[in-house]
Amino acid sequence: DSPEIKEEVLRKDDRFLTLLKDVYVESRDPPVRVKDGGGEHLPSKQEEKRLTKLGHLEGLDVKKVPKGKISLVEALTLLNNHKLQPQIWTAEKIAAEYSLELKEVNSLLEFFIPFTVLEFPKETKKAITSNNQKKLT
Repeated sequence: DSPEIKEEVLRKDDRFLTLLKDVYVESRDPPVRVKDGGGEHLPSKQEEKRLTKLGHLEGLDVKKVPKGKISLVEALTLLNNHKLQPQIWTAEKIAAEYSLELKEVNSLLEFFIPFTVLEFPKETKKAITSNNQKKLT
């Protein structure tokens, strides 16, 4: 804040200016090195994509997925197809149809099973009776 310091900062020194004019800087970029396995931020190659097989559910999901992967709607569709027609929709056919590894399809079919919703017709509904019925008052 002192005026002496401000004056010293703003003063031009002719000796330093002449020395600065003699300075020449040459800059070169270092050669680019590619690290092995360092591509966690950018893919090393363009991923191959495939169009999804959604049919009438097309508006609900993504349009393209990488090969070797499936979308959520496709997963539910293939699980349901396998559940309803296991002799037609075998693991081999699913792997070929969706560009998947057979080992992964077998794991998918083993560990993921779609739910079945059963609705009883109204005329056959009966109350569940138990031996220890309590009446509400």
